[in-house]
Amino acid sequence: MAETRKFAGLLQTQIRHEFTAAQQYIALAVWFDARDLPRLAKRFYRQAIEERNHALAMVRYLLDRDQPVAIPGSGDVRNDFSSVHEAIELALAQERAVTADIEAMAKAARAEEDYLGEQFVHWFLKEQVEEVAQMSTLLTVVERAGGNLFEVENHLFRESATAVEDAPDMPPVAGGKL
Repeated sequence: MAETRKFAGLLQTQIRHEFTAAQQYIALAVWFDARDLPRLAKRFYRQAIEERNHALAMVRYLLDRDQPVAIPGSGDVRNDFSSVHEAIELALAQERAVTADIEAMAKAARAEEDYLGEQFVHWFLKEQVEEVAQMSTLLTVVERAGGNLFEVENHLFRESATAVEDAPDMPPVAGGKL
């Protein structure tokens, strides 16, 4: 039974990581908002809600599996950046770290032969491919804009016209998705 606790323990730790990511994205959004970059701000406010929903999907899973759940505080959040590039680099690094965490959860579930846990984590693996790709693209756009932040804002405006907001296959969220 100790092995089963490893997956549940990693999932509980990931809840904290997701809440911390949500707080970090709010800090980024506020930083962009303070610099009159409304599209970048909106992107990160929305990303914060998505990370919150991820945390509460994990909570819902644990509740549905009759596992104990503790809602943690969030980790440290950075609020100051020297440039938009630096802020987006932080977001990309955060998404890559979350990907590694989700992969570790998938490995633990598989090693424990927890097929329900493995199936649950599958959605998050797919989601992380998308998250890292989107943040990588945003960093590339910032680099190509060469300091012209209006180009970045225009890119995000054009991108929002074709964005798909809801993931219908997302696991249920405790309290409902925002």
